[in-house]
Amino acid sequence: MAGGGTKAVVAALLANTGIAITKFGAWALTGSASMLAESIHSVADAGNQALLLLGGKRAKREATELHQFGYGRERYVYSFIVAIVLFSVGGLFALYEGYHKVSHPEAITEWKWVPVAVLVVAIVLESLSFRTAIVETNKVRHGASWSNFIRNARSPELPVILLEDFAALTGLVLALAGVVLSLATGNGIYDGLGSMSIGALLVVVAIFLAIEMKSLLIGESATREASERITAAIEATTGVDRIIHLKTLHIGPEEVLVAVKIAVAETADAKVVADTINAVERAVREAEPTSVHIYVEPDIFVPGYEPEERPVAPDAPSH
Repeated sequence: MAGGGTKAVVAALLANTGIAITKFGAWALTGSASMLAESIHSVADAGNQALLLLGGKRAKREATELHQFGYGRERYVYSFIVAIVLFSVGGLFALYEGYHKVSHPEAITEWKWVPVAVLVVAIVLESLSFRTAIVETNKVRHGASWSNFIRNARSPELPVILLEDFAALTGLVLALAGVVLSLATGNGIYDGLGSMSIGALLVVVAIFLAIEMKSLLIGESATREASERITAAIEATTGVDRIIHLKTLHIGPEEVLVAVKIAVAETADAKVVADTINAVERAVREAEPTSVHIYVEPDIFVPGYEPEERPVAPDAPSH
């Protein structure tokens, strides 16, 4: 896992662990549905961050005979599990608890302002965690919009933390609104509605996250910028007449497989072809360091012949 992603995950883990403890305390004192929903949400978030750290650790294992390209995609697997946890433990539980409270509303009668104080403190702590994620993301998004960064990132940790922290902050505001309205009116139905709002938010975020992680699990190509750098490096290599076709695949967040068929001169002997292939590999690795595995196939290009696969730089992924 890249350093920025690890820092953001650890910051979120520490924040959510502390927030969960204080929320459970407030729920035990008041019986607030919004506080219970937020408590479970924070526990789910803390567990999710632990899963991301575990996935990052397991992804570093050496390649084996069975998994010859290594375990880089474990980070995608654990990120997909995060989406499942967020959907079930966070979203569905909050919806159920909110429905129960709306059906049988109970006003907050004891320790009335404890949940308000806890939620305000939680908003401050969650904002600090969100700020860390934003700072680390700004180091790598290179001017891309936030939506484009989340949709096109090949490393899952920062997009996951950004979405989780955004959902957490929004959920805290919803919980605060539900609790305040319940206290002001003496009607517990607002507390239940706050819980249901939190659940709906978490379900939407979890579904979006699952779609993104599914695409990465299936296998996405290198980004357009990386593909353009690879193409330019190959075409500039001495001995390469042209690219016949090029394919790339992320086998891990920081590992790209490059498979390319190049046209060489008809008169080239074996040594010239071998030297050209070696030069292509060096050029590609220099232009795009994430190109860990490179396979170059030499061929003779026949004018007028249209190969089945043509070199293209991929557009933004369609999930």
